[in-house]
Amino acid sequence: MHEERGRWERAGQPPLAYARLPGRAPTVVFLPGFASDMEGEKARMLASVCAARGQAMLRFDYSGHGASGGRFEEGTIGRWRDDALAMIDAQSDGPLVLVGSSMGGWIALLVALARPSRLAGLIGIAAAPDFTEELIWASLPFAARETLMHTGKILAPSAYGPPYPITRALIEEGRQHLLLAGPIAITSPVRLLHGQADPDVPWAISLRLAERIAGEDVVVTLVKDGDHRLSRPADLALLRQTLFALLGENGG
Repeated sequence: MHEERGRWERAGQPPLAYARLPGRAPTVVFLPGFASDMEGEKARMLASVCAARGQAMLRFDYSGHGASGGRFEEGTIGRWRDDALAMIDAQSDGPLVLVGSSMGGWIALLVALARPSRLAGLIGIAAAPDFTEELIWASLPFAARETLMHTGKILAPSAYGPPYPITRALIEEGRQHLLLAGPIAITSPVRLLHGQADPDVPWAISLRLAERIAGEDVVVTLVKDGDHRLSRPADLALLRQTLFALLGENGG
């Protein structure tokens, strides 16, 4: 089974690049992280195993990411959530297993809340809900906050590449989508994988997230020496096993 690759043109919106595998339900949807794309090791591994088992899968790049159109600096959490919803609605049908990495975990939760009848399961990999507020804004010194509010943008260092822009819009719009302060109305199975050596997103966030999710079928798996990406062979094997178990619970 081969992926169908395309670039979905949208009236008045940046085109979105995607790769889709036809197959049996539920459709596995991979949601990448902040300034990441659908060509990472986790996404490619999932595409490979889904192709081998005849499982439907969809992966794509948000606007301003990867091969999609648009400018990264114009993105916000709400815009990227809307990209995900539009792509999922247009390029898939039936039940979904959402797999979100880092920021993609936050987007996956927002998609799940927007399409509860379609959710068959959710996997978060170093999920980072509320990261704009708790991990970026909270860590900025006063001078950096002042610069951000005055100029609308600062550049933040990245361990994975060149510095990336943090915009005032990203921070302010992100406050409309914060989840960790109250119950999260998700009742489908949720699996949260997190490395305890993650330097970017504290693993305690996955514990807080598990506590906030309304459903009882929530499992947190901590990898003691795992980093943020969880892309080593053993980490990928854990993700694969976690996905297979969820698919089995849903008739896969």
